Amino acid sequence: MRLDKKVALVTGAAKGIGRAIALKLSSEGAYIIVNYRGSEDKAKETLELIKSLNGDGEIYKCDVSKYEDSKQMIDYILEKHSKLDILVNNAGITKDNLLMKMSEEEFDKVIESNLKSAFNCMQLVSRAMIKARSGRIINISSVSGVMGNAGQVNYAAAKAGMVGMTKSAARELASRGITVNAIAPGFIETDMTAVLSDSIKEAVVQNIPVKAFGKAEDIANAVCFLSSEEARYITGQVLCVDGGLYM
Repeated sequence: MRLDKKVALVTGAAKGIGRAIALKLSSEGAYIIVNYRGSEDKAKETLELIKSLNGDGEIYKCDVSKYEDSKQMIDYILEKHSKLDILVNNAGITKDNLLMKMSEEEFDKVIESNLKSAFNCMQLVSRAMIKARSGRIINISSVSGVMGNAGQVNYAAAKAGMVGMTKSAARELASRGITVNAIAPGFIETDMTAVLSDSIKEAVVQNIPVKAFGKAEDIANAVCFLSSEEARYITGQVLCVDGGLYM
């Protein structure tokens, strides 16, 4: 298995894309720390699925937008496992609104949950990865961060920030055997897209060259590849997994 004996932290792994990533990495042999903030039942479901497929892992409750909470989690992982091979920054929220109507709280919350959280975890794992001269960091950005999207000034800003952070960190860490990449999902079948009306979904699909929404497993497959030794010579890149929406 490509990730045998690796330790992986997936933030926001209780459901959706995060869960799919956790399951895929586990299927390749990684021990998974399932991070969650509020959905303990869903996090337990993710862990049960991992174990039902002969994988292993544990859940850890932590609001990764808060630096001290993130530090406690990373310290715990390093103390227990003596390493952290793979970090997937997937945690995030949306609070969509038009620019002229967006509140300061709506902007700040999304920046904290999507961008600050990624900084916290990257900064906190970097020292251990540098010492090990090995590591994989994958940031889950969004097509909104590379092309923009009406009603998502806050979300697009956070996801674009992740792209810049990915490229900067990749330059800093490459010589230490650490790769840092981003994945920019397009429209994926998740709880977030399930609430869209059929008419909106149909309109969106018309703009996607493959004429379909993606699945969470499509993102998970890309994360697994970037986490593996096969991707050792890839760093500082943004992989759009979006059916050709942005090209």
